[in-house]
Amino acid sequence: MNPTLILIQKEIRDGLRNRWVLAVTILLAMLALSLGFLGSGPTGTVKVDPLTVTVVSLSSLSIFLVPLIAMLLSYDAIVGEIDRGTMALLLSYPVARRQVMLGKFCGHLAILSIATIAGYGIAGVTLQLAHGGLDFSAWAPFALLIAASILLGASFLSLGYLISSLVQERATAAGIAIGVWLFLVVIYDMVLLGVLVVDQGRSITAPLLNTILLFNPTDVYRLLNLTGHENIAMFAGMAGLSDQATLSTGTLLLAQVLWIAIPFGLASAAFNRRAL
Repeated sequence: MNPTLILIQKEIRDGLRNRWVLAVTILLAMLALSLGFLGSGPTGTVKVDPLTVTVVSLSSLSIFLVPLIAMLLSYDAIVGEIDRGTMALLLSYPVARRQVMLGKFCGHLAILSIATIAGYGIAGVTLQLAHGGLDFSAWAPFALLIAASILLGASFLSLGYLISSLVQERATAAGIAIGVWLFLVVIYDMVLLGVLVVDQGRSITAPLLNTILLFNPTDVYRLLNLTGHENIAMFAGMAGLSDQATLSTGTLLLAQVLWIAIPFGLASAAFNRRAL
């Protein structure tokens, strides 16, 4: 069997054995159900599907939670194996470093994907059954939310692998990973908001703002979910932004894919040059 596939299977088995998949699935499902039932009040007034309201709440939750889970999965993927001495043992077998990187990354992405699809999927089905039955016509924005959440997780997995390939100690990797997560999830938007308030539209025009938002994977995720559908944008209070946004769904998806490919490519190059 291809070494990459063997490594993918190993990472998935490890995730199942140490309850990572189960724990993340239960966490995502419970939070999604809580937000869904707590936020279902307006649906009785405006007569929209509960999933529409839930997408707004889950998008805000996922921006914080999914990147953190991805960072916890990936920050010691390389440096941790080197610290334990298992990386040298692994590379003594006929397996290339690029296969190790790809196998571990795909294994972690599979764990994150299984947990996200199962957690959010169970919550979505339960919410619709509790409000009168399944209506698959309302699943398009919810399916986009799940797919975008997996892409967001993959981009932070790549950043975690890049950090893990560059540092010499696990503690350093953990600290940098938390710092990167905090900057991209919280600080970046706070600074941008402050600059916009001070600038008052004199220098930062709408096209420039769109470009700036592409430099943060969480902003790309937010635009994908909250401005892609009219009902979602209305409930999220972003209808005005969706009218002004010139970024197409294809552009946003391409930006998110680049946030996965570029850090992973840099991580692979760093690992190939690293002495063990």
